[in-house]
Amino acid sequence: MKYARAIAFSLLAGATIVSTGCSVARNQQTVGSYMDDAGITTAVKAKMAEDKSVSATAISVETLNGTVQLSGFAKTQAEKDRAEAIARNTKHVREVRNSIIVRP
Repeated sequence: MKYARAIAFSLLAGATIVSTGCSVARNQQTVGSYMDDAGITTAVKAKMAEDKSVSATAISVETLNGTVQLSGFAKTQAEKDRAEAIARNTKHVREVRNSIIVRP
């Protein structure tokens, strides 16, 4: 069970980094800030994967210039709040925008 969760997180983190790669090509940010943002996104997703009260697969994390955007669905308000707290307590995060929808 531990290994399955770790593998799932690794795949998710890899997909996150690959899917955000186009922003550097479109001159939206520097390569250095892109790498910082990718690191922040990966760190937030890793913390969510470790926290059993948050469904890391149902919540999307995107980072631009240190601002973390959370979206997706949570089963409870507590899960939504916990996801935001995890993001806020991650190094180098400047701001968190929580667009998670609570859907039982």
